[in-house]
Amino acid sequence: MNLEQKIEAILFFKGEPMSRKKLAEFLGVGQKEINEGLEKLKENLKSRGIVLQEKENDITLGTAPEFSALIEKLQKEELNKELSKASLETLSIILYKNGVSRSLIDYIRGVNSSFTLRALSIRGLIEKNIDPEDNRRYIYHPTFELLSFMGVKSVQELPDYELVNNSIESASQNLAEELKNETDA
Repeated sequence: MNLEQKIEAILFFKGEPMSRKKLAEFLGVGQKEINEGLEKLKENLKSRGIVLQEKENDITLGTAPEFSALIEKLQKEELNKELSKASLETLSIILYKNGVSRSLIDYIRGVNSSFTLRALSIRGLIEKNIDPEDNRRYIYHPTFELLSFMGVKSVQELPDYELVNNSIESASQNLAEELKNETDA
């Protein structure tokens, strides 16, 4: 397996932008090799429906511009569909926690939530901001549009807010303890 295939697999799996530096660290190669791998990947994707998108030093996979009308049609269809069970679970965690990392969402749900988070973001129900404590990860929040749609002025008005928030906080503490134990081991 060559470097460009590894980069493509990582970007596909992550489903969100990743820095060149992080790619280099993860793959154990230098910046020069990453840049060469990205150039080869760009070239290989030219005749496909996927492109490599770049913004500053962040890289992600996206759809080719010539398919924007097709993707827009699909997106409109997605927006009109009912939310899946996975989307509702993820949305509930984000609403009740009002600022949560993907790792905590994944821990609570027991599965990778990347695609669900992307779908909720596309629908305008959640937004992601860089974590002020660790600029390598994002924190997901409900949008004002979602709160407005639900008819609440703040997340504290959600049903059983204290009870649900406390159980999410407990899961958060369990995750922190597991991570600490892994690092201590």
